[in-house]
Amino acid sequence: MQNRVLLVEDDEELRTLLARYLNGQGFEVREAANGGDGLTLAAEGLTDIVVLDIMLPDMSGLDVLRELRARNHLPVILLTARGDETDRIVGFEVGADDYIPKPCNPRELVARIQAVLRRVAWDHQAEVDADRVFGDLRVEPEQRRVYLRDDPVELTATEYEVLQVLLAHAGSVVRKTDLMQWALGRRLAAYDRTLDMHISNLRRKLGPEEPSRIETVRGLGYSYRVTGPAPSDT
Repeated sequence: MQNRVLLVEDDEELRTLLARYLNGQGFEVREAANGGDGLTLAAEGLTDIVVLDIMLPDMSGLDVLRELRARNHLPVILLTARGDETDRIVGFEVGADDYIPKPCNPRELVARIQAVLRRVAWDHQAEVDADRVFGDLRVEPEQRRVYLRDDPVELTATEYEVLQVLLAHAGSVVRKTDLMQWALGRRLAAYDRTLDMHISNLRRKLGPEEPSRIETVRGLGYSYRVTGPAPSDT
């Protein structure tokens, strides 16, 4: 089965180039030249992942992302202006799974898409379907749902994968290089703050506890601190 990509990009030349390359790599591509059309196509339920430009003629790509997040958990990769860190930070806060700066290399875009799709599929293919409890946090792997004190926690696909790796090693340190590889599917590069942004979002969504339940171990990585009873399977 082909993976279905929704490409929302107003630059016709770039959109055509990327769509042609993605098609050649085995993806089924649908195209939109503005945010409104992108939202309409996404609502049809025929998309596995969205590649979304931030600069669109009718509305900001970040506003498109906000509306997508209000409707579903489709993985989203943002196309951002090179060097514009503000857009990337806001994008992660809104719920982006990854970003790639423009002008982008089509091969890198394919690699990023495949990495995000692997992360989304990873848990669906797991055979263990029992709920997992980590103190006041409960995870339903089969449904990819997380509950904090029985209240649902809305996570992006990437945030969920980062959390799963940390929970699998709860109480131990996970090196940043390993966390990047296992959860995001790529190597940690110099000055790449992608992982830091996802950790920041997870901390915000999992509550204001001090110290944070996701602890930074300087020079090494991160550790999930279980609050309440010891982790268990129910």
